[in-house]
Amino acid sequence: MFWQRVITFLLCLLPLAWLILQAVTDRLSANPIEDITAATGSWTLRLLLITLAMTPLRRLTGWKWPLRLRRMLGLFAFFYASLHLMTYLWFDQFFLWSEILADILERPFITLGMTAYALLLPLALTSNQVSQRLLRRNWKRLHRLVYPIALLGVVHYYWLVKADVREPLLYGAVWLGLMMLRLPASTNRMNRQGENKSL
Repeated sequence: MFWQRVITFLLCLLPLAWLILQAVTDRLSANPIEDITAATGSWTLRLLLITLAMTPLRRLTGWKWPLRLRRMLGLFAFFYASLHLMTYLWFDQFFLWSEILADILERPFITLGMTAYALLLPLALTSNQVSQRLLRRNWKRLHRLVYPIALLGVVHYYWLVKADVREPLLYGAVWLGLMMLRLPASTNRMNRQGENKSL
């Protein structure tokens, strides 16, 4: 299990390493800020979907290791989301808060992106065993927000692109598939809760 964690950690750092390598070797496009924003945003969404895939993978295969990697994957998704946000706040808007507020109010894809990050923040802050013990059942309820957060990310990306929407549609299809895989477990949980109430 130790090596699985190490390999996952290194793989999650690869996109950042590749982005830094492209920057220092002057291989980014004429708009490097856009390149960095796009790369960090895409990897945020990919890692969110990979995180969501861990539970269905566990159910389908019987393997235990996917659940042990879920927390690390989720934190890396938050890490790339933070880089994505910081690129926008710092390099794109230069921390001009009046301009940022106007962007949030006037551009729907920015509004969705900010909403998704605001919802993701408490998940990252409570992604530890102490919070899990303190929140108990509420911890699971809170962390189920990752499903609508991922959907907000998909719509944010869809509204951002102006022509080629194939990639956000692909992410949307993956999200929908993961939700469909989750339906049997949700149905069973609701049935069990109904039986407990009847008793």
